[in-house]
Amino acid sequence: MARNDLKGKVVIIAGGGKNLGGLLSRSFAEKGAKLAIHYNSESAKAESEKTLAAVQALGAEAFLFQADLTQVANVNQFFEETIARFGGIDIAINTVGMVLKKPFSETTEAEYDTMFAVNSKSAYFFLQEAGRKINDDGKICTIVTSLLAAYTGLYSTYAGAKAPVEHFTRAASKEFGSRGISVTAVAPGPMDTPFFYGQENDDAVAYHKSAAALGGLTDIKDIAPLVEFLVTDGWWITGQTIFANGGYTTR
Repeated sequence: MARNDLKGKVVIIAGGGKNLGGLLSRSFAEKGAKLAIHYNSESAKAESEKTLAAVQALGAEAFLFQADLTQVANVNQFFEETIARFGGIDIAINTVGMVLKKPFSETTEAEYDTMFAVNSKSAYFFLQEAGRKINDDGKICTIVTSLLAAYTGLYSTYAGAKAPVEHFTRAASKEFGSRGISVTAVAPGPMDTPFFYGQENDDAVAYHKSAAALGGLTDIKDIAPLVEFLVTDGWWITGQTIFANGGYTTR
């Protein structure tokens, strides 16, 4: 079977109900994959149900799984239920994230704990469970942020909590590589989704739109094909964080 052949492959997507995750779910469905689609809270339920209906209309086998993935038992259950339904897992993608824009001096302990639980802890244990449960020659990809290459304030907990995922990716790729499993991370620029606008004022939005060399915010339609490439034909890329941001930041 060609590595880019997704027909019949089982794809598990954390945060797969909306925004980039929702687009990935629909795209994989169009290519014949089976889908396990996670969403976190009641606020995402309606949109996630629309995504489920859309992928099923495309003929895909799929189900929704609602849970807080900062609880490790829920991560385990997500993988177990997927295997129980579909018999195995070929591709694991984690799009989960939470952003906080706040001065360093004003950030509370509770905010710090929440940001690291969502952006770091859940990513670690998603990778761990993927390594345990994914089929040989499987593919794993995590969404991080281009702020990892930015020299800026105000995002200390967001970028700081995403930063460990780069090393998690390297370590997991080294440990899982003997089974043919590739592990990558993708770092988009500010994406034109509700996730971005919630914490930005008009001046900040204008700045972010002007910062990329190619102009404008990152479109999820430009990120989804990259993720798909990394988990198919791009399998030889492993242990890497790929910055895809139109020239918003670089290293």
